[in-house]
Amino acid sequence: MIKKLVALLLIGTFAMSFSIYQKDKLYEISKNIEIFVKVYKELNHNYVDDLDPGKLMRTGIDAMVGSLDPYTNYISESQVESYRINTEGKYQGIGGVVKQIGDYVTIVEPYAKSPLVEAGIIAGDQVISINGKSTKGKSTEEVTQFVRGVAGTNLKLKINRPTTGEKFDVNLERGSVEIPNVPYSGIVRDHIGYISLTTFTPDAAKNIRRAFNKLKDEDENLKGVILDLRNNGGGLLREAINICNIFIPKGEEVVFTRGKVKERDRNFPTTMEPIDLEIPLVVMVNKKSASASEIVSGVIQDLDRGVILGQRSFGKGLVQNTMELGYNSRIKLTTSKYYIPSGRCIQGKEYEDGEPVDIPDSERAEFKTKNGRPVLDGGGVTPDVKLDAPKIPVVLKNLQEQDLIFKYVTQYVNGKSIPEEIETIIFTDFEDFKNYVSNQNFEYETDTEIKLKELKQAFEEDGYADFLSADVAALEQNIANEKIGAIEANKTAIINAIQEDIASRYFLQKGKAFQKLADDYEIDEAINILTDRDRYNNILK
Repeated sequence: MIKKLVALLLIGTFAMSFSIYQKDKLYEISKNIEIFVKVYKELNHNYVDDLDPGKLMRTGIDAMVGSLDPYTNYISESQVESYRINTEGKYQGIGGVVKQIGDYVTIVEPYAKSPLVEAGIIAGDQVISINGKSTKGKSTEEVTQFVRGVAGTNLKLKINRPTTGEKFDVNLERGSVEIPNVPYSGIVRDHIGYISLTTFTPDAAKNIRRAFNKLKDEDENLKGVILDLRNNGGGLLREAINICNIFIPKGEEVVFTRGKVKERDRNFPTTMEPIDLEIPLVVMVNKKSASASEIVSGVIQDLDRGVILGQRSFGKGLVQNTMELGYNSRIKLTTSKYYIPSGRCIQGKEYEDGEPVDIPDSERAEFKTKNGRPVLDGGGVTPDVKLDAPKIPVVLKNLQEQDLIFKYVTQYVNGKSIPEEIETIIFTDFEDFKNYVSNQNFEYETDTEIKLKELKQAFEEDGYADFLSADVAALEQNIANEKIGAIEANKTAIINAIQEDIASRYFLQKGKAFQKLADDYEIDEAINILTDRDRYNNILK
């Protein structure tokens, strides 16, 4: 009896304390909202200069959500369209990527089956006016806002085709443009299939299923599949679960979420019959593979269903939900964390400039896969086979940033017939490209040169310039000599970049994705693993 009374007293005390805590919290919320509103009113009414009330409020909101994780964001009315593109993989407009090159915004990548393609507009074409208004000097963002609109509405563009000097008008009807999430799939070699997934937008799992079935139809001796999730920033959770379900049984729990509101905690099992439970699988990831990409790679790893290859992934184990706020604005906020079959959460614990801070393995908790292999939580998925990230040569990076490869290819493909197959695209006019670059007065500054300038400044400030001037001059000359031969020294990488651009002109997203496979040593390593069954099995033991 006494024990029961003590228990009742403890329960009552806890309930009372919780009630007081809740009241105190509600009071704090109410008090601070009132203070915030008064500060906002006083600033707008009495500040010495005129203020934009919307801009001022946006500053306050951004500061508030900015104090949390990088994925909790306020989405204003003007940003809603971009948000839809990222989450739905489609939008209403003309269908293509544009970029400001020189005075005008240029079409750099039309999407397949888009209004742009149907109107005969090609990469390299400049948009010089929209509905009679000049676009000279307009930014990429400004032109993008002009051309987007409700499907079915009309738009008049004046196009300049630099390769011919032709200017012509195009009447477009805006449409619902879908951005391909599986731009390419095919047999790479040695009976190994390859599927590229760029984003987890709607129908991603259906498209992966379709691609996988097509691979099996094309090659009855299919020995393995590479699923490429490199640079895939994630997307919809349900698509990640359904993609896992292609390779693991129905009813297998793959993700569970836990957050503040316990009623929203959920477990997510697979719900469909798989396609193939046995075929060897390699999932490729890198530091830009995030969120849903990490669910798929982490689940495949935890269940020992395939080998993960590449670099440690981004480290985003948070779930966001979007709430309507009125006036066509909304807030995307983190509501829970997700956990994969081993029980681990791959979320990074600290951020710097919006990026997760790398966590040493010694500070990450250890979990076990289905076969008992050790895996770590926090800070992303660590691959079973670690590879160094490919490095883009400095000279290639600068050629691309200055749009010289894009401009050259625009001229190169002009008047040429379309190849019958992507595989037949081979670029052999490297000397012509070098001459083109030379005529463009191509110049760039390396990181070493920037550091050397800083060092020279330090020498002058410390009074050592006279003593070390000869050494610095020798370094500068060595760097200059290296830069002279940099294009020839990086011939293979530059040719691959040129061939990628050429393929995208003829075959759009499919061509670009296919050509990226050329000289990809990570793909070669994935094929080596899949064709060596003993090595594959030993990795998963």
